[in-house]
Amino acid sequence: MSMSSMKLLPASILAGIGASLTGCQGDSNSHVAPVMTAPTVVSTVPADLAAQVLNTTAISVRFDRPMDSATLTPSTFTIACPSGTPILGNVTYNSAAQTASFSAGGPLATDVPEPLPADENCTATITTGAKDTNGIALASDFAWSFTTTPDVAFLEQGKQIFRFDTFGDETKWTDALRMHEVIAAAVDPTTALSVGLKVDVDALPPSVVQGIADGSISLTSPDTTVVLISLDAVVGIKGTVESSNGTNTLTRVGITCALCHSTVDDSFAPGIGKRLDGWANRDLNPGAIIALSPALDAAQKAVFNSWGPGKYDPRFNIDGINGPQVISPAYGLEGIHSITATGDGNDVAYWNRYVGVTQMGGHGTFSDPRIGANGLTVTNGTDDQISSKLPALQAYQLSIDAPPPPIGSFDQAAADRGKVLFDGSARCATCHSGPEFTDGNMRLHAPSEVVSEPEPGGIPSYASRSATRQYRTAPLKGLWQHPPYFHNGTAATLEDVVEKYNTRDALGLTQTEVADLAEYLKSL
Repeated sequence: MSMSSMKLLPASILAGIGASLTGCQGDSNSHVAPVMTAPTVVSTVPADLAAQVLNTTAISVRFDRPMDSATLTPSTFTIACPSGTPILGNVTYNSAAQTASFSAGGPLATDVPEPLPADENCTATITTGAKDTNGIALASDFAWSFTTTPDVAFLEQGKQIFRFDTFGDETKWTDALRMHEVIAAAVDPTTALSVGLKVDVDALPPSVVQGIADGSISLTSPDTTVVLISLDAVVGIKGTVESSNGTNTLTRVGITCALCHSTVDDSFAPGIGKRLDGWANRDLNPGAIIALSPALDAAQKAVFNSWGPGKYDPRFNIDGINGPQVISPAYGLEGIHSITATGDGNDVAYWNRYVGVTQMGGHGTFSDPRIGANGLTVTNGTDDQISSKLPALQAYQLSIDAPPPPIGSFDQAAADRGKVLFDGSARCATCHSGPEFTDGNMRLHAPSEVVSEPEPGGIPSYASRSATRQYRTAPLKGLWQHPPYFHNGTAATLEDVVEKYNTRDALGLTQTEVADLAEYLKSL
């Protein structure tokens, strides 16, 4: 519009145009109010109604705008697998991608991420507690669902770590303890079996199986042990064997998780059979094995030899107190966050790191300010060979179910009567509650509450040597497999377990009721 034509317009219209032009030129005292719309979800991983989602998949949600990270928490971003069963986890926010991610696992930053439950229908939800950077909340809860399937490759990776990874602990067992020398000189298969070492029959070539069966392969020669180690057939032992001019030489040796937490089914011969991962090897005499080291003095050897089969003290090299504990099973741990007898960590990975570094001698760092008077920090080597392997290792261990009782190993009628007592007058279910028979996810117990103390021999309470100074209620599935019982093995049988409670807590159970309750425990 030209200025000449504007002169032809009425004065009222000209005034309106002038006001509009003034606004366009910018008024330092005026502004345009932001549009106050609610944030929305743009996309999710996995997509809604996705099927067969690997249970290691990171669950995430992308928004249409920057969000306030403080409002994206495990309370506002939840996952339930199956629907109605919330998953413990952590939430992180990537501001550049405007994406929030949920990782299943314990609440601490040091806790290792866990896979979601497999073969489940899961529901993820973002609630109206999630807000954008202007403080505007979602208009309504946003939910999507998917089904999971196990990540088989991830579990296989964990199994290989469990069975064969030393985390570099040859530094301890070869360089410090010189166990390779002992094995090569004095540990024949008969000796190895006598101290509870096991042989994986599936790792043996047919010719070796035949040779053992017909006696053409000697079980009284250390050379045979070296050959078995070279085949990865000795459960929990990993060695480097060099061959030259027909002679096999064991040059390095280390141990793996499977040494204490696997056994075999004896299907070929006693101590020789198929692996049973997660089963506590109560035949193993780790103290007697360690005492063979030429690097130890007589006093040290005496302590190790005092432990006996099925026991190990994971604190002795830390505090110098000799109080061996029973080797625990590593099965039936899914859904349990207080893993050890004293509930020190929130996940299996805590104990894997503790044992891997402080006991096995693997390369890495373990630190916990709660242990001892001044806290505990142990570092081996400069190359961390543990941390990256903890997620897969933990996932494999959590996948190992507790073994059902052998057919005919208990009296069903008596077990049925025992269950009534368990849930009722014997008061067992007060602490051994829920599907895993433990209240360990909710609370721990003072030493004064347990029947396994005082410790035998007048040694200090095992709990006092731990991070929590308390005890966890033991889960009971697969209980039949691992006598003796309690953390210190002070009950030889399940009948002894019940009798201890009967006496200590004045339950007033008759001998028939004690027997019935023991039968129920055998049935779990």
